[in-house]
Order: sequence, then structure tokens, then C-alpha cells
Amino acid sequence: MTEGEFPHEGFQPIGELMSDSPRYSPLHAVHEALGASFTDFAGFMMPVRYDSDLAEHHAVRTAAGIFDISHMAEISVTGPDAGAFLDYALAGKLSAINIGQAKYSLLLNEAGGIIDDLVVYRLGEQHWLVVANAGNRFPAVEALTHRTTGFDVNVKDESDATALIAVQGPNALEILKHTVGLELAAEAAERPEPTLDALKYYWSLPATFLGNPMLIGRTGYTGEDGFELYVDVQHAAVLWNSLMAAGESRGLVPTGLACRDTLRLEAGMPLYGHELNLTTAPVQAGLGKVVALSKEGDFVGRAASEKGVSADAPVLVGLVGEGKRAARADYEVYSGDTKVGVITSGALSPTLEYPVAMAFVDPSVSELGTVVDVDIRGTRLPYTVTALPFYSRKKN
Repeated sequence: MTEGEFPHEGFQPIGELMSDSPRYSPLHAVHEALGASFTDFAGFMMPVRYDSDLAEHHAVRTAAGIFDISHMAEISVTGPDAGAFLDYALAGKLSAINIGQAKYSLLLNEAGGIIDDLVVYRLGEQHWLVVANAGNRFPAVEALTHRTTGFDVNVKDESDATALIAVQGPNALEILKHTVGLELAAEAAERPEPTLDALKYYWSLPATFLGNPMLIGRTGYTGEDGFELYVDVQHAAVLWNSLMAAGESRGLVPTGLACRDTLRLEAGMPLYGHELNLTTAPVQAGLGKVVALSKEGDFVGRAASEKGVSADAPVLVGLVGEGKRAARADYEVYSGDTKVGVITSGALSPTLEYPVAMAFVDPSVSELGTVVDVDIRGTRLPYTVTALPFYSRKKN
């Protein structure tokens, strides 16, 4: 595969920690039977691809893909003070979301850096589910547990008991509606959006699979419509097969983590370890609005967030190039002879068919339309600062 072709050379799931003794998804045997290639991702052997990264990417954009993301971390937060606790522990105001609603949030350190970016679902009056990145499972659990002092709350790591399957793409809704054994729970009828058709982005519904409780969220990491299904590990393989059967006539293909990375890049979504880390402030990464400085009371990282960053602190921008040579993570960005930044993620966009990248650059070159040069293996090629996301799906 030449440099100009997709995918990444030596796809590296940076931000997800490697392990000497890999673990296996509850769906590992399913992936083996499908002929998947595997990579060590946060200590788990996960499917990086099944066939062609390019074909899998296009399937998600045009029909549907099914991902195993069971390596992600699920942390339950329950108790009378659960809402107040999350308002203190996280950057957002999680107590304000409705039952069934989900919210993107950040787990900050005292210096205002990002320990992890999270999706938080409210499941009940005193029950929230925090979903953390696989490589940050233990730092997230440790930070949340440490912050419980003074709160009547219980933090429980449920990751080992929970499998997570994502069905993403324009046909995702029809696939779920035709999946044998998948039903909405009785209490879903009491929700303001009681059906999958009515369910809005970043909302969820309680469901059952073959009578066993599970959760369906209209969430994802691809820029397409889609759903994420949280289910007990013992039912994961049967659910996967049932989804595949429903998707057989609807273009569903198994999709690996390599195409998930280029899908999220096109959608301008940050990846921890690339765009986010312990020393990056949310405002630098375009996530200032995620930090709820207007909420009452203190929260971890508040003082640093209110202080802000220096005027010359690097900021995250989108970059687009010409031709087929893609900028990759860690490539240097120049303005004239002066180094002004570094690429955090980059690829030849399968959908747009030109190179796209995200980079942290000096504010002096961050204006839209600014042309910079990226050093690609000794050759400096022009890239233009552009607005994120690179790709937005057409909504019905």
C-alpha cells in the first residue's frame, strides 16, 4: 500500500495504552470467525479491520457498519448525591440533564488539563452511567472514586460485565428495528421520545434483548446517525449475530477500529492522546463550551479554567491539503521557516478524497484560510486552515 492510499501506515491507536498481557473482547471468537485482523488496543486484542479499511469506511457513510467497542469503560454513579457529585467531579452540569439524556463531558485535573473525555447518560433519578475511553479506564475510575469524599454516592466500575456494540450509518435505525429479540423496555413508553424513530441524538432508551435488560443510546463516534448498545457480556455474541442478520439486506458490514479513526477524523471529533491530553486545556481544543463555568459551586479544574491559558497557547485547527499525500500525527507545521505547530491526526479522507488533518498551531496562523506548510517526509506541502468538521452528514 503506497503512502497516498488509505489507510494510515501502521495504524496506531494512540491514547490507548498497550499491555503485555492482552485481554479479549467477549466477541473475540466472532471476530476470528469473520477473519478480522487484530491490534492491541488499551490492553485488548481488538479488530482493526475485517477486509478493506476503505470499504468499511464507505459502508458506514452509505449504509451501515457494526463495531465492537467493548474495550470502552462503563462506570455507574448512583446515590442521593450522584448529580451533585458529577457536577463537582466533571466539567459539565450533569445534574441538569433529563432521564434518558446523554451529555459529552470532560474529566479535568486541578490544572485544568484533560484526564479523559466522556459520554455520560442519565438512567434514573439517582443513576448516571459514565463511559470513558478504554486507555483511561483506571485513571477515570481512580479520579472519580477519589472525588467522592463528602458525597453520598457510589462509583462502580462495570466495564468487565458490559459489552458495547455500535451500529453506525444511515441504515442503522432500520437495522435495529428489524433485529430479532431486540425490544424496548416497558418503561420506555413513559419517556418523551418513546420509540427508536423518535429518539434524538444523544438520548437513550431502556431496552431488552431476549428479555435481558440493556441500554440503547443514539450516540456514536463516526459523524453518522447510529446507535450504541450496552449489553451484558454473556449476551453480546447473540446480539451481534442478530444485528448482522437484520443488516444482511441493508448493507451492514463488520467494521474495525482503523475506519472508526478516519470516520471520527472526518467528523472533527477529538481522540484522547492525539487532540486531548493531561496538559491540554479544553479551550485550546475548541471544547471551552463543555466547561460549565456558569454552574454554581466548585468543580475540579474550575480555578485553572477560569484563569484561562496564555495568549500564545497553541489552538486546535482543521487543515486540508491537495493531492494524495496525507499529513500524519507528529508531522511538523511551518509558516515560512518557522515551526508553528504539529499535526495531531491526519489521513487521506476516504469520503472527500483529499488529505485532512487536525493540528495544534500558534494562534497567529489559526485564522480560517491561512496557508501553512506541513513537512511530509522532508517535503513541505501546503495545507489550508479550515473549519471543523470536514464532513457533516445530510440530515433528513
